[in-house]
Amino acid sequence: MSHDWLDTKSKFSQCLCPPGNGVFTVNTAQERKAALHQKLYGQTDNIDVLWQASLDQLPASEHKAAILGISSDCGGGILRGANWGPLFLRSALIEQQPSTTCFDLGDVRVIPHLLHDKYLNEGTIANCQKALYQNQDSAYFVSPLSITEDVCDDFYAQFPDKGIFGIGGDHSISYPLTKSYLKAKRERGIRTAIIHFDAHTDLLVERLGIDLCFGSWCTHILEFLPAPHHLIQFGIRSSGKPKSHWESTFGVKQHWAHEIREKGAQAIVDEVIAQLKADQVDELYVSFDIDALDAKYASATGTPEYDGMTPDESMLILTELNKHFPITGADMMEIAPFTDSSLQGKVSSETTLKEGAALSAFLIDAMNR
Repeated sequence: MSHDWLDTKSKFSQCLCPPGNGVFTVNTAQERKAALHQKLYGQTDNIDVLWQASLDQLPASEHKAAILGISSDCGGGILRGANWGPLFLRSALIEQQPSTTCFDLGDVRVIPHLLHDKYLNEGTIANCQKALYQNQDSAYFVSPLSITEDVCDDFYAQFPDKGIFGIGGDHSISYPLTKSYLKAKRERGIRTAIIHFDAHTDLLVERLGIDLCFGSWCTHILEFLPAPHHLIQFGIRSSGKPKSHWESTFGVKQHWAHEIREKGAQAIVDEVIAQLKADQVDELYVSFDIDALDAKYASATGTPEYDGMTPDESMLILTELNKHFPITGADMMEIAPFTDSSLQGKVSSETTLKEGAALSAFLIDAMNR
């Protein structure tokens, strides 16, 4: 981990790529990438040069929030397609939430067949280093989870008062995002909590022998929290085991979707605020899986679920939390714009992106404050 800005910038310029370019393609979706680049840079040529030059502005940026796109869905396992989330959500933010602004770091360079370097042998790592960095002896990681953690570690070391807004990608991406955030805050003596919106607990120990994936990331960040109950989950409703199992086994705190409907979002968030104050929490990280919302609002995702939260309930909870605690890190995960479980066609993607953009804008604005 480097504390020198020139070393950090060099790493960013090699391990990342321009916003929207995280999905490696030759021709597919080039018109969508070009449209985003036109909005961001006012042109579609020489984008890599413009993006590299923009990194020089990061140290002096007025914005506390910095977007990082991670176009990986290799950690998913039901229906793929969340790798397109960073490209599409950025466009939706620009078009629908024009008052929300922040710095854009770009996208992690993703080899779509990889997840984490610990699963790879030396030969594969060397071959991938040659492909990504033109150097099979490079010191940089090659898998999206590994690259993300390394980049975030350097970001927080260099800019301790800034925060990353991650756009996924499947929810395994939140493992390196939150781990890096929690390590950095712990080193500074800052007490944190993770606010996790999701239809699923993501508390498996492993899934089919893989310990880091969309269904297990929460389990593996608990050790970095001040206490397990500093992971607070909202919207759970799709689970093979009852709430009591998860809370007693892992020590987390859950508020299932039916409880939010029955008690009301205000009553639930009042309980959570009281808990956080009693625990002397200083700052919050919000991880939002779009499937926390009911499928009628968010069907363009890998595992849509009905009987979920409404956008108004989610926004009320976030707004009330932010009145009492600063949100200094966040992510939006599992938007898969090409999927359509609702069989409604284009409107499925449009509705999901609209709700995702509104929630993302709130989180980015909160981080900038």
